Amino acid sequence: MSFNSLCMNNLWRSAIRLSSNAAVTSTRLVAIRCKRFGDKRGELCQTRAHSNNTQHVSRKLVRNGKEKKLVVFIEGNIASGKTTCLEYFSKTSNIEVLTEPVSKWRNVRGHNPLGLMYQDPTRWGITLQTYVQLTMLDRHLSTMSAPVRMMERSIYSAKYIFVENLFRSGKMPEVDFAVLSEWFEWITQNIAIPVDLIVYLQSSPQTCHERLKERCREEEKIIPLEYLEAIHQLYEDWLIKKTSFNVPAPVLVIPADDDLQKMLHQYEENREKILAGSNV
Repeated sequence: MSFNSLCMNNLWRSAIRLSSNAAVTSTRLVAIRCKRFGDKRGELCQTRAHSNNTQHVSRKLVRNGKEKKLVVFIEGNIASGKTTCLEYFSKTSNIEVLTEPVSKWRNVRGHNPLGLMYQDPTRWGITLQTYVQLTMLDRHLSTMSAPVRMMERSIYSAKYIFVENLFRSGKMPEVDFAVLSEWFEWITQNIAIPVDLIVYLQSSPQTCHERLKERCREEEKIIPLEYLEAIHQLYEDWLIKKTSFNVPAPVLVIPADDDLQKMLHQYEENREKILAGSNV
């Protein structure tokens, strides 16, 4: 059974049990587990139902482990320098680096939903973004192996930037957008997505476009400048102007139009802030 089906089936069965036993005087506990993640990754804990004084106490799905660890998201446009940033910090022994699972998006049992989405976003947008949502959630909930985790993008930017852009550009049908939005809201309301700092690599669309031409990834050859401009504006509205969506953590802005050596210098200058989870 798929992850989505398992969660929905468990939730439905729990709701039926609660509604059919409203007269019970004792406290009932309904535990909803998402089997995909297992005991190592967490569990959605207790929902208490009282008959005389109806009261629901819910807790979010959280990672196991008592030790506080730092989580940093590296956000930015396509070709803004996220890979270079992560490679720089990966050389530090106490930092765990998680890149976007692009290899998974390129090969789902022999299919390439990433390539299909770029070719025909109206048809394949929801296919790719559903899988992106799942794989990013899997990244967020995986057991941390170091005191500091740095992640390339997040489930938030997947929704606030890329799904939003598909919808606003008219390339995602409203029903597809509604389904993805329902899933995203359920996830963020019921599952704790830890984050302490967002590092925004602020790069101009023109710079990103030039870098795309240089790195020549197959799926990116057809990306026009207009697409990068739209992604840039969504990032600016979210993380700079803070006018579009909730920002789940403080934001550290690093200008990212410079060449490699200057960018490496900037990462070194901001190292202490990033490792402390601070934007000041």
